[in-house]
Amino acid sequence: MTVTVTVLKLLDDGRASVSIPYYGFPHSVRPPKKVKPGGKLDLTGTVLRIDEDDRKITVDLPARVTIGIEAVTGWEPAPHRDQAPPRDIPD
Repeated sequence: MTVTVTVLKLLDDGRASVSIPYYGFPHSVRPPKKVKPGGKLDLTGTVLRIDEDDRKITVDLPARVTIGIEAVTGWEPAPHRDQAPPRDIPD
């Protein structure tokens, strides 16, 4: 799952403070080189929980955040694992 965030400012430790849509708190990430405040970044994470009633989704971006479903800008389904073939059980 992908969420597009906006860079708020570059921090002294080499990280960037970003704004995640529908998440009311600042978050910091290691940005790519040449990123500037106001720039957009795509964060990719794993969906941990979906709350259909509240239309919220919990994602590991790598920190765990709960955001509105509207913030999702991309989604790729997890690959299906092939099930192991049935084994013959001796009598």
